[in-house]
Amino acid sequence: MLLNAFSLCRLPLAAAFVLWEASLLRVGLVMAAALSDFLDGWIARRKHLESYWGALIDPLADRGFVMVALLTYVLEGKLSLAAFCVLVVRDMATGLGFLVARVVPRLRPVKFQARMLGKVVTTLQLGALLAVLVVPVLVPLLVVAVGLTAIASVVDYTAFMWRSAARHAAGAEHLPESSRQRVA
Repeated sequence: MLLNAFSLCRLPLAAAFVLWEASLLRVGLVMAAALSDFLDGWIARRKHLESYWGALIDPLADRGFVMVALLTYVLEGKLSLAAFCVLVVRDMATGLGFLVARVVPRLRPVKFQARMLGKVVTTLQLGALLAVLVVPVLVPLLVVAVGLTAIASVVDYTAFMWRSAARHAAGAEHLPESSRQRVA
């Protein structure tokens, strides 16, 4: 429960990001969001406190903070709409993938979980948020890095989902007919 609160603290940080325009304060907010993201995951893994709700809340809180901050930059003219789209392409693809996985029966049993490339994308996104404030000349480079890593992340996650679904289906074939219906 405490870890979920830790994750959810990123939502008020996002609201503060909109309200406070001072660069130094925003740098602190991005750093606080990144630190809370790192710590809640690290504590959950180290203390074996992973939970269904934590696995759902954490990425939603991440996306909430990043989206609000990036949209704030777009509205303030500090980031182009094209750069915004590149920076959030993985988030949109992941959201769409989640919806597809809930609609396609073969994919429903697959557990959604973080992948390393997705974590790299999030780290690069946070770097881009900081670069807008501290080193704007690096923003185009980070946008390209996020775009390329996001594509790799989407491919990796899609392959993982299909492999997991295939393994699950193969395992279900060895069950009696009455059990197969419950698994599928």
